[in-house]
Amino acid sequence: MDNIKGGLCTDTPLPIIDFANFGDGTSAEAKEIADKFYVACRDVGFAYLANTGIPQDKVDTMFDLCAKFFNRPVELKQRAPHPPEGWKHRGYSGIGVEQVSQMVFDADELAKIRSQALDFKESFDFGNDSESARLQNVWPPEEDLPGFREHAVAFYKACREFQTSKLLPALALGIPGVPEGFFHEYHQEADNQVRLLHYPAAPAESFLNGEKGRINAHTDFGTCTVLFQDDCGGLEVESPHEPGKFISAPPIPGTVVFNIADFLMRWSNDTLKSTLHRVRVPPQRLQEGGMIKERFSIPFFMGADRDKTVDCLPGCFGPNRPKKYEPINAGQYINMRLNATY
Repeated sequence: MDNIKGGLCTDTPLPIIDFANFGDGTSAEAKEIADKFYVACRDVGFAYLANTGIPQDKVDTMFDLCAKFFNRPVELKQRAPHPPEGWKHRGYSGIGVEQVSQMVFDADELAKIRSQALDFKESFDFGNDSESARLQNVWPPEEDLPGFREHAVAFYKACREFQTSKLLPALALGIPGVPEGFFHEYHQEADNQVRLLHYPAAPAESFLNGEKGRINAHTDFGTCTVLFQDDCGGLEVESPHEPGKFISAPPIPGTVVFNIADFLMRWSNDTLKSTLHRVRVPPQRLQEGGMIKERFSIPFFMGADRDKTVDCLPGCFGPNRPKKYEPINAGQYINMRLNATY
């Protein structure tokens, strides 16, 4: 990402963590960065991350291809279809196919949620493209969108490099009692997911009258997420100090948005915070003719290896702080959450 110079003055109360001098994670400065990162994860659950090392040209290319993919006729997008199983998160999902259901698993309750205001978005999911990957990607034919697969794989690898070289080491270094490099053992399979998201333009009235929505308040499922935003805005995060109040997390050039997800919150005995967030229509995005501008975003979801069973993190329990949760298998937990949304 672009280098950010001094100050980092913004209107958002979310912390900004600068990885510029993290290096290999062994210096005193790296420890300072990790400690700040831990405080953000513990107290807020969200942060902006600067100087991740993810090349800006790869980010820009991915957004360009994202727009090209979604702006094609639906019959062409359907040539890379999401499989019918909710847990097979690969390929294209049309508008209304996925509906956020925050920690709801009862069939009747899920039916009620899916009958409410439509999550007015479409998505395309991909991940590790190796032959040994647990899930095989579903790509559009090369002739439909030349270079799409090549650039998508390069973007995925750049995100994965940040995960392994800085993000997971910083988490382990910052959490008291967790051994150095602890999380690598649980994230060896690169079982991650990139999601290209498109929120189409629509009449403002359809959002005001409840006919359409962006994404309702929810938390993510896995270990953690980094999010790339376009310049539209609309992301909101629940205030760490006022439950029920949401604050804006606007795009800041040269950063990604980071958040803790539910699996890591459970793994840490609720030491780290998986914070509710949502997408709303920014009022300033009203275009001529009463239309709301389209929005693109790209989250990179990180998850533990599906065959790993985890217990409470070292340092997150003790005589005066009992474990809240039983050990759990990563794959079973994530599949349960995915099947409730699709």
